[in-house]
Amino acid sequence: MTATPKYSSTFIFETRNLTDEFHHIDSEIAKRARQISGFLGEEAWHNEDTGLHSEVYYWTSLDALRQLVGMDTHQLAKSRYGEWLGEYRVVIAEVQSVYGNPSLGLEHAPEPQEQR
Repeated sequence: MTATPKYSSTFIFETRNLTDEFHHIDSEIAKRARQISGFLGEEAWHNEDTGLHSEVYYWTSLDALRQLVGMDTHQLAKSRYGEWLGEYRVVIAEVQSVYGNPSLGLEHAPEPQEQR
């Protein structure tokens, strides 16, 4: 990540019945999120002991984040989360600063010329 993110969106959830359909919808959301102008990268973490999973997306603006939230596939997943997930928590945060290696843990960060 070459630009400092202005916002992050974190989705933390209990995994339950992650079907092929869940994985397909989740992959589609991620693929489309990466195409949003203002997407800076993502990271995911899973704790085998607790079953908790976390996905963090980084954004240049709230408008970019709102594009993800308004996406039809995202709305579909929200309406059906109870089929696949237990409890969940969403955290939207304004990033004040980033220290250390800004790319550590990131997946699917766009190339520098793609960032806007």
